[in-house]
Amino acid sequence: MTDNKIKKSINGLSVDVEDYFHVSNFEHMVSFDQWEEFELRVEKNTLRVLELFAKHKATATFFILGWVAERLPDLVKEISKQGHEVASHGYRHRLVYNLTPDEFKSDLLKTNDILSGLTGKKVLGFRAPSYSITDKNLWALDVLKECGFLYDSSIFPIHHHRYGIPDFPRYKTEVALKDGSSITEFPISTLRLGSKNFPIGGGAYARLLPWWFLKFGYNRINKVEQKPFVFYFHPWEIDANQPRMECSAFTRLRHYGGLSRFASKLDKMLSAFQFTSIKNL
Repeated sequence: MTDNKIKKSINGLSVDVEDYFHVSNFEHMVSFDQWEEFELRVEKNTLRVLELFAKHKATATFFILGWVAERLPDLVKEISKQGHEVASHGYRHRLVYNLTPDEFKSDLLKTNDILSGLTGKKVLGFRAPSYSITDKNLWALDVLKECGFLYDSSIFPIHHHRYGIPDFPRYKTEVALKDGSSITEFPISTLRLGSKNFPIGGGAYARLLPWWFLKFGYNRINKVEQKPFVFYFHPWEIDANQPRMECSAFTRLRHYGGLSRFASKLDKMLSAFQFTSIKNL
């Protein structure tokens, strides 16, 4: 199959819009009350992302923290103006399985008011911080539907100490809800190797794995399984000069590994494959 034919497979592109100090890996070092003390780097990094997408004529979904949107309203408007989908990443990056249903609903509605107020458009999609909808809190999908969401993209079908439902369907699926309705789920993409799902859908996995392996996985999904893949990353992942936090060697690898090469890898991926927003898959 030629590269041109590969590009006929339209895949899902997404950006989780948060800053480097918002990540779950640093939550034990940086409290919510300290966020205002840090330099915001997310605006200039997101503008770089927008330039890269424009270069490749790629459309994406931006899952934006409400906290970020409050402080950078013009950035949210610019994302929407350029034809990208604005969706919710929650207000302050709290893990959903640590919330009660009422707390989750309040967080969703607060964020939706901020985002829809800036774009004039209904918020259709949600992604949980750190993919924190698992088999122990699937009630969250019912709350999402109650709040008017049409789809979710929070489930990662892998084993991970913080998230994941390994036996969840690997592709777009309808999840039955308690009220008899359903909600569409767009899982993060994995490569099936033997009896295991191998994460290739973005983030640290995409930063640390070699391009040839990622391309092999994406081609296999498009060509052999004949499905779109869903890819994600964060604006801070193209910011090799971000401040360094004091952390363990393992956390250092997960957060800082591959930063200097990631923008180039993204450029290759956007050249090789065609993308659209999650809602259009």
